[in-house]
Amino acid sequence: MAVVENWLPPSRENWEWISYVWQFFPLITAFQWVIDWYPQGKTSTEAWWNVPGKIGWATMESVGPITLLYIFFTLPKKQGIEELPWGNWTMVGCFVTHYVYRAIISPLFLNPSMSPMSPLVCLMMLAFQVTNATSIGGYLSGYGPTTVIDWQGRAGWMFLGLVIWCWGLLGNMFHDDDLREIRRAAERRQRKDAAEQNKPIEGVDKVYMLPKNGLFKYVLYAHYFCEWIEWAGWWMIGGLNCQPARTFLINEVSTMLPRALQGKRWYVEKFGKDKVGNRKAVIPGLV
Repeated sequence: MAVVENWLPPSRENWEWISYVWQFFPLITAFQWVIDWYPQGKTSTEAWWNVPGKIGWATMESVGPITLLYIFFTLPKKQGIEELPWGNWTMVGCFVTHYVYRAIISPLFLNPSMSPMSPLVCLMMLAFQVTNATSIGGYLSGYGPTTVIDWQGRAGWMFLGLVIWCWGLLGNMFHDDDLREIRRAAERRQRKDAAEQNKPIEGVDKVYMLPKNGLFKYVLYAHYFCEWIEWAGWWMIGGLNCQPARTFLINEVSTMLPRALQGKRWYVEKFGKDKVGNRKAVIPGLV
């Protein structure tokens, strides 16, 4: 049963239109290059209407894999496809694995705290996730490769792409945890002071320090860089002609790159240029 007739899951005509228009998402991110206002994370502002960080993040990030899985398990039946090839399942499995970590495990179980975010950010991210998942879901569920023949001759490239995807995901997890340790350490200190000196526990929602391990020695947003590597590998699994995977990577870079540059300016303002040193924002040695 369709949630929204011809849209979820999408008809071929609507899917082609969504996938085409989705390529122009970088134009929407142009405002990020000219203003530093971004009410989420370290640059969030206090307001009564803010959404709790953990709940907001888990909600908006979960929409992507849920949408993709719904399309993946409903569209093939509408198209008369009995079984999709293993390549499609591999790409869907990678996508869902990433978001199980990003949308559920990371915010709800691993992060000591998350800064509140504006509802506007939540709505924009929800729109991003639904549109992106619809573009990818339609391709992998009947409008792209539908037989094993469509994947023949690409085993080597797919394996290499899967290896790159795995390393990107592991790098993303490693650097995420390095950021978490900053707040875990701060929380441990607060609890120790509370026990020994009867000081109140202030919380760690807004505790920030310069990360130093792994690629953080060279860039301030190593977790972003690793995520781009991850999705570049995922695009390689699908092949250079896999437009939805290519569009996803480009769109991620287009919104995360200005965010990283903004973040570097924030680090310099908060900690000083001397402490930030020669570290780039997100790509080692470049930017």
